[in-house]
Amino acid sequence: MPGDFDPYARQLLVLPDRDAAEEAAEELGADHPDLGEPEIVRDALAGEDDAEDAQWLVVVEPPEHGWTPARLHALDTLAASHHGWREQH
Repeated sequence: MPGDFDPYARQLLVLPDRDAAEEAAEELGADHPDLGEPEIVRDALAGEDDAEDAQWLVVVEPPEHGWTPARLHALDTLAASHHGWREQH
């Protein structure tokens, strides 16, 4: 794990469109119900007004005992399966 890893940081799944974000959030809720219901947020890219230039975020709060490498890997896999990635926030 990188030196700036925070096991209690919120995780963001950055996805290309709303459909991908909704599908990922649904899968996350089904596979990891203990994480609660993730929030879906539209994130317009800086300086862009066109809705086509927006990314969608699935905001995932940390579990009670913090993130484990296995849980983070599951988030990475889920994001990648929807053509996205995970960021720590």
